[in-house]
Amino acid sequence: MAQQQPMSLPAKLINGGVAGMVGVTCVFPIDLAKTRLQNQRSGQQLYKSMLDCLIKTVKSEGYFGMYRGAAVNLTLVTPEKAIKLAANDFFRHRLSKDGGRLTVFREMLAGCCAGMCQVTITTPMEMLKIQLQDAGRLAQQRVMPSVVTTLKLGGASAVLSRSYNTTPSPQVMRVSATQITRELLRTKGVTGLYKGLGATLLRDMPFSIVYFPLFAHLHQLGQHSREDPSVPFYWSFMSGCMAGCVAAVTVSPCDVIKTRLQSLKKGANEETYNGVVDCVRKILKKEGPGAFLKGASCRALVIAPLFGIAQVVYFVGVGEYLLGYTPYNIYST
Repeated sequence: MAQQQPMSLPAKLINGGVAGMVGVTCVFPIDLAKTRLQNQRSGQQLYKSMLDCLIKTVKSEGYFGMYRGAAVNLTLVTPEKAIKLAANDFFRHRLSKDGGRLTVFREMLAGCCAGMCQVTITTPMEMLKIQLQDAGRLAQQRVMPSVVTTLKLGGASAVLSRSYNTTPSPQVMRVSATQITRELLRTKGVTGLYKGLGATLLRDMPFSIVYFPLFAHLHQLGQHSREDPSVPFYWSFMSGCMAGCVAAVTVSPCDVIKTRLQSLKKGANEETYNGVVDCVRKILKKEGPGAFLKGASCRALVIAPLFGIAQVVYFVGVGEYLLGYTPYNIYST
């Protein structure tokens, strides 16, 4: 079994693609709620919770409004997952001494290098995804003040008329990833797609440093024996979920900073930031330390199953099966 572990690059791409498509489809609505909750400012809270955000999104944008920006993720998640998993394996192999066991420090170093490689794909993807996800929040925010004003001016009659108003909700303006990309390239060039690169590195490098060593140790606990190092598929899934959850919560403050920096369009009275340090300073001053944990639970709910699914697909070997190699037995016990 141990000899089957190395995978060819085509197999990695297939594994990453399948894992990404399944995972993103399952967890994307939660990821959308996470982005919108993180972009809320104190005093301008449109959503009370993740569930409230999803309900309001469906009411104003329809069911598929929960998947705004999903196409970008589905398109780019294949190379992103392939690079992350393949790079971690590559650096672990290079850092191991004669195939021996890695120290925790070397495992962390391999994860750090994998995170750096992955950011080349992740940053533009995250940039476009956040613009698409946050468009609905900004549109709803523009509608809310007018509703409040109407109620204040009209008194009880306004409330009654509002209650029986059957006019459809204002439609959210549809913006495509292509439009955003063209505008960024026209105004800022290629560097526009890499806005927030520093914050993305600040998030993804620590995430990989925490995730990969933790997953490796949790995964090893599920091995049958030294002679038979195979692991049941459900153990790979649980190990990926647990490691992903811990890593996601750990780097949540970095994710808030990245989301704020990459949000190009702002709502009314929402401040702009001139880099990571300026962003941290303004958030602390105006919103307090608690703002750095906005959307942390949503992020954990997104990352945990996403990486659980990714690791199952990676170790089961869908790519190997399609390319004619011998796959792992998903029902191994």
